Amino acid sequence: MITGYSVATLVVFACSIVFVIYPVSIPVSIPHVGHKRVPLNLTTAPILAIAVLWAAQCLGPTQIRDGIVGTDGVKPYNILILFFSLAYMAITLDITGILQAAAFWVSNKGGSNGWRLYLYFYLLLSVLSIFLGNDPVILSGTAFLVYFTKVADLNPISWLISEFAAANTASMVLFLGNPTNVVICEGFQVNNAAFTAYTILPFLACNLACFVALAFQFRDPKHVPKRLNNAADLDVRSVLLDPQGAWVGGALLGSCLVVIIVVSFFQVDVWKISLPFAVAKFLYDVAWDHYRFVHKIPMLGDGPRSKRSEQEDPGVVVEEVAMQQLKRRTSAGEPGAEGAPSVVSSPPRKSLAANLSSKRAKLAAHYPTFFTALPRLPFALVPFAFCQFILIEGLAHQGWIDVFASWLRHATHHNPSDPNATIWIVGLLGVILCNISGTNIGATILLTKVIRASALPPHTQRAAAISLAVASNIGAVSFTFSASLAGLLWRAILKEKGILISQRTFAYWNMLPVVLMTAVGLGVVCAEMAVV
Repeated sequence: MITGYSVATLVVFACSIVFVIYPVSIPVSIPHVGHKRVPLNLTTAPILAIAVLWAAQCLGPTQIRDGIVGTDGVKPYNILILFFSLAYMAITLDITGILQAAAFWVSNKGGSNGWRLYLYFYLLLSVLSIFLGNDPVILSGTAFLVYFTKVADLNPISWLISEFAAANTASMVLFLGNPTNVVICEGFQVNNAAFTAYTILPFLACNLACFVALAFQFRDPKHVPKRLNNAADLDVRSVLLDPQGAWVGGALLGSCLVVIIVVSFFQVDVWKISLPFAVAKFLYDVAWDHYRFVHKIPMLGDGPRSKRSEQEDPGVVVEEVAMQQLKRRTSAGEPGAEGAPSVVSSPPRKSLAANLSSKRAKLAAHYPTFFTALPRLPFALVPFAFCQFILIEGLAHQGWIDVFASWLRHATHHNPSDPNATIWIVGLLGVILCNISGTNIGATILLTKVIRASALPPHTQRAAAISLAVASNIGAVSFTFSASLAGLLWRAILKEKGILISQRTFAYWNMLPVVLMTAVGLGVVCAEMAVV
C-alpha cells in the first residue's frame, strides 16, 4: 500500500540520483570555521538521502542492515570484496607497464595505416577488458591514447570514444568484468560459467555492431586519417617497467579467474577465492619492491635506476617514456629537452603534515607498486554501492518494488511464458535507467529486485537476467558520464590531461553505437532463449 512515507521515499531517492548525475556544492557557514562548500555528489548525496529517510522514519535499522548484509542471495559485501580484490590485481598488473607495452606492440603492427591501427586498438582494448574489466583498461588506455593522438596530431575524440565503447562492451563477458555482473549472478543464481556462455554471443554481436557504428560516424579523414606519419617502430620494452612482476601478476590473476569459475559449481562465495589471491599479490608486491630497492634493481628494465624513477609514481614514468617514444616516432627523432628534477631544501623545523608527507614519499619510493595502486582503487564505490543497496531496500520496505513488479507483469501479461517481451522491456529499461538511476550499479540492483518480485516463470526470469547483463554493460556507452563509474573515471582522466568532452558531445557520439548494440544484443538474447 502506497502511503505518504512511500512517496517521500521515492522523492528523496530520485533527488539523490539527480545529485549523482549533476553534482553541486552548497555554501554553508560553520561556527569557528567560516564559510565552506559542502559537495552533493556520488559519495555524499546517497548518504544524505539515507540520513533524511531515517530521520523521517521512512526506513530503519533493518533496511540498513539488509543493505549491507544482503537479501535474496545478493550479498553486497561479497560483491565489493570481489571487485576490490580483482581491481587491485588488475591495477598492479597495469603498473608493470604490460598494457602500455601491448599498446606499443599493436601500434607497431598497425603501422601507418590509420584504419588498420584504429581496428587493432579496438580489438586490443576489447580483449584486455574481457579479462581485466573495464576500469584498469580505462585507466591505462585513456592516458596512452591521449599521448598518442597528441604527438600524432590526431583528433582524439574518435579514438577515445572507441576505447570507452570497447572497454565497457567487453566487460559483459566474464561475471567479474563489472560489479553489475556479480549482482546479476548472485541475484538470479546464475552459475559463473553459464553467465559467460549466455553473454559471449551478445558480446560478439554488440562488439561488431559498435565498430560498424564507430566506423560510419568517424568515416571523415579528419577523425581517422587513411595514412599516419609514423617514422619508426616504438620500443615495446621501454615501457615495460617490471617484466617479472608482469609475469607473476598475470599468472595470479589468470589463476584466480580459473579457480573462481571452477568453484562456482560448488556454491562458494567468490570473495573467499579472490581475497586470498589479492593478499598473495600484495605480499609479493611488498617483497619484490623491497628486494629491488635494496639491491638497486632497475625499474625500467634497461640500465641503472635513476633517482627520479625511484621517487616518482611508476605510472608517471611509463607515461613519460611512452611520450618520448611517440615523439621520436612522429618527429625526426629529435630528443626533447628534459629539465633536471629539483631536490628542494626543506626548512629546519617541519610541520606534522610535512613530516607525514616526507615519510609517505620514502615509503612510496621503497614500495612503489602498492603506493601507486592505492589511489587508483575506486574507493568511492564502497559508500555508493552500500547506499544504493540500502536505498533500494527502503523502496522495497515502502512497497515500491512490488508496484514496479506488478507493472512488469502487466507489460508481459499477454504471454508470460514467452520471454521475448520481457527481454526487450528489461533491456530497454536497463539502458535508460543506467542514465537516470545513479550509474549502472543502481539500475542493476533496482531491476534485479523488481524482476525477482515479478514471479516470472523460471526460463523467462533467466532471459530477463541475461538481458539485464547486456543492458547494464552497454548502458555505460550512453548519454551521461554517470551511467557508470567507468564514465566518471574516464572524464576525470581526460580533464587531468587537458581534454574536456562535454556531456552533449559524449551523448552525440555514443547515440548510434548504443542504439545498434541494444538492438543486436537483445536480438541475440532472444535467439539464444529460443534455442535454449
